[in-house]
Amino acid sequence: MKKAELRNIYKTKRQQLSEIDVDNLSIAIANQLLKLHVWQASFYHVFLAIEEQKEVNTDYILNILSGKDKNIVISKSDFKTYEMTHYLLTDNTKIKKNKYNIPEPIDGIEIKNENIEVVFIPLLAFDKQGNRVGYGKGFYDRFLSKCRPETIKIGLSFFEAETEICDIFNSDITLDFCVTPEQVYKF
Repeated sequence: MKKAELRNIYKTKRQQLSEIDVDNLSIAIANQLLKLHVWQASFYHVFLAIEEQKEVNTDYILNILSGKDKNIVISKSDFKTYEMTHYLLTDNTKIKKNKYNIPEPIDGIEIKNENIEVVFIPLLAFDKQGNRVGYGKGFYDRFLSKCRPETIKIGLSFFEAETEICDIFNSDITLDFCVTPEQVYKF
């Protein structure tokens, strides 16, 4: 299937989830993540969920990372350049939703792309080859292209893999893993 078609299908599927569904599925994803051998790194990039889009609630992942005393990195999006700036999440970090309802840090200690070792990636759909469909602005492809090649890229999805996304671009960055409530996919 093509990205635009998948985008529509999975936005609709997510909107049909109740708040309780989102919460339970998010907990299941966090539990599946514990099976991965990615917890030796120091800097973990985590997206903060857009509640209105019924994204995976990453609070449970934040709790895991805090419990393991890891450095948590969150981003601020620039919708003019489609680039993200990354900041260390601390007890003093002030978070505010932007006009697209994305929770973002107001300011803080900036972290360079090359310091980030593991990235948890929001997505709408993914396929069995590790390709993914997001909202279509390319924020994560730009960001991931500037990370070190060994940076571990982990997609988070409420739904299982599609067979194939047929309109992949050279600039699309594939996942190393995708974690769903039911299983961990390795690519």
